[in-house]
Amino acid sequence: MQKKKRQINNQQLQQQQQNAKNKNKKYQRPRRSDMDQYLHYIGGPAGALALTGVAAASAYYLVSRPTPEKPLVPLDDQSHLVPGPELVRTSKFYKEAKDGKFVRHLFSDTKTLYDSFRRGAKESNNGPCLGWRDGHTKPYQWLHYNEALLRAKNFGSGLVALGLEANPHTFVGIYSQNCPEWVLTEQGAYCYSMVIVPLYDTLGPDACSYIIKQANINIVVCEDDSKCNLLLDRPPKCLTRLITMKEVRPATNQRAKNRGIEILKFEEVERLGAAQDNKEVPPKASDVCTICYTSGTTGNPKGVMLSHENVVAAVASVILQLGDHKITSSDVMISFLPLAHMLERCCEIGIYTVGGSVGFFSGDVKRLSDDMKALKPTVTPAVPRLLNRIFDKVQSDISNSFIKRTLYNMAMSSKENEIRRGIIRRNSLWDKLVFRKVQEGMGGRLRLMIVGSAPLAANVLTFTRCALGCLVVEGYGQTECVAPVTLTVQGDYIPEHVGPPVACCSVKLVDVPEMEYFAVANQGEVCVKGTNVFQGYFMEPDKTKETLGKDGWLHTGDIGMWLPNGTLKIIDRKKHIFKLSQGEYIVPEKIENIYIRSQYVQQVFVHGESLKSCIVAVIVPDVEVIKQWATENHIAGTLSVLCAHPEVKRLIMDDMILWGKEAGLKSFEQVKDIYLHPDPFSVQNGLLTPTMKSKRPQLKKYFKPQIEDMYAKLI
Repeated sequence: MQKKKRQINNQQLQQQQQNAKNKNKKYQRPRRSDMDQYLHYIGGPAGALALTGVAAASAYYLVSRPTPEKPLVPLDDQSHLVPGPELVRTSKFYKEAKDGKFVRHLFSDTKTLYDSFRRGAKESNNGPCLGWRDGHTKPYQWLHYNEALLRAKNFGSGLVALGLEANPHTFVGIYSQNCPEWVLTEQGAYCYSMVIVPLYDTLGPDACSYIIKQANINIVVCEDDSKCNLLLDRPPKCLTRLITMKEVRPATNQRAKNRGIEILKFEEVERLGAAQDNKEVPPKASDVCTICYTSGTTGNPKGVMLSHENVVAAVASVILQLGDHKITSSDVMISFLPLAHMLERCCEIGIYTVGGSVGFFSGDVKRLSDDMKALKPTVTPAVPRLLNRIFDKVQSDISNSFIKRTLYNMAMSSKENEIRRGIIRRNSLWDKLVFRKVQEGMGGRLRLMIVGSAPLAANVLTFTRCALGCLVVEGYGQTECVAPVTLTVQGDYIPEHVGPPVACCSVKLVDVPEMEYFAVANQGEVCVKGTNVFQGYFMEPDKTKETLGKDGWLHTGDIGMWLPNGTLKIIDRKKHIFKLSQGEYIVPEKIENIYIRSQYVQQVFVHGESLKSCIVAVIVPDVEVIKQWATENHIAGTLSVLCAHPEVKRLIMDDMILWGKEAGLKSFEQVKDIYLHPDPFSVQNGLLTPTMKSKRPQLKKYFKPQIEDMYAKLI
């Protein structure tokens, strides 16, 4: 019995030993064949690499985990609705705005643009101010604040030595691309309370001559030989001197002498001013600082008079609304948008006010990326045309690669989700893998972008925010309001609106019954009142009264709509003037009056959109003329059939373009496609008024499918 029991115990012991061996064997390092099977299970070596990548990405995310930013105002209620029948809205960034008071300045010692530059010198402790480079391979050189102040003062003193009076009734013209001398001229004029009047190429020689004559400008500061010669083509008698930043040819000097005009070098005026050392005459806040002539769509350009207070208030309100992202003395801005326009001027003035630095592009927009790589800006203004190009280039790069498209879509999805949560950054894994080239193309340090001039498409705005990993705000404004009227706020990721009012103004919508827009329905003409509203059009009181009401409300001519969250969306134009994506104004009725001269055209509707770079048209052909031509050319069919015939379309469009050229239409004013419609516009079909005028909103709605089809084919 005991023997049998010992045998059972031995058997149990052997079984336990065998189990222990099997258990140890289970946790031994796998043999190569086992490892191969394991790798095969997760997708081979590539799968192992993927797991490693996931682990690395997780570790990277934990290290670089972002913190969401808190919106400065409730995103579902971004503006204050003032009690009363006018439905006026004001900024929530300035508590006193609801009581009808507006921001005039941020700092008690900074009430003029003369003060702003001097404040910047103190804030920066004489830091770098104006930067430029002499070639595409050269680094940026810097003029520091104190030296810039001295040179500006000397230049202004030189203008006085040349006979200009130190008061706000003296106008100094400037015709140049962005450069340090532009700012030195401006600040030099302010040292003696003078007024700057910018000229620019798109005005054309006739308009430049008109401006010089109307403003009685004696001196124009010119960039180079070519701009001098443009002014010498039609010089008004009041123009006596040109001051050039660069060398001019002897032939140009002689040409100027023949017209009784003296050409001086910029440095000569500085030396003359230093020798004379005229006492400064600083401006008052109420003095006019600049007259900005808007490129007139019809007739001569109008001179918008802006005071020092207007500009300082506008800049202060933007700085206030930028919140946590406001500009500081450590910021560097790249200057490439024309300084003749107030968007660029305001951005630069803001930088100077806080003591930041401004680096100027080298003059060639095609090489702007090279300048940005060299400068590494932290702040930049931008326009839709630039951002559209970047977006189109990226789309082109990924179009032929499934892997690139997949990675791009994953990156956009991830970054969009972060933006919705209030996270703005450029250090995520997707920034390194997908968006690095876009960011490096803009210098790699960008933290703030201010977009204006024209509306930006929703998909392009979202792409820009994701790809650049910086705060991108979009604003709406007019030269008559300095620049800003509304501005989107930190944390609002939703596109297709222009934000709430800024703190220097209030906004209301007024009825436009002929276009069926009513303020009670939160739609109407955008009207603005505040410290940023202009002083009037120079020497044009009647036009001033048309735009600026007795109660101080500026009528913009734009049709807006309040969204439920208190932000503004621009939806139409009252006077049927619109701006293309590149910033060019279009007057459709002017173009229609030219095309209607074509024998083949009975009716025409010209259409354009601010998100598009060209215009299209709907044409109702002249029945008798087209049928006669078709018979002569052996083309059979009813008018509906003929309207769909490509040769008929080509005939009509070629004739229209010819009429356009003869009438002097610019290329952007010529239609790029047409749709032929067999049925006339009429009162009965709701496309004409009883006085036989086109009902443009109704025409746009009626032909929406055809318009969309034309634009789709033009992409």
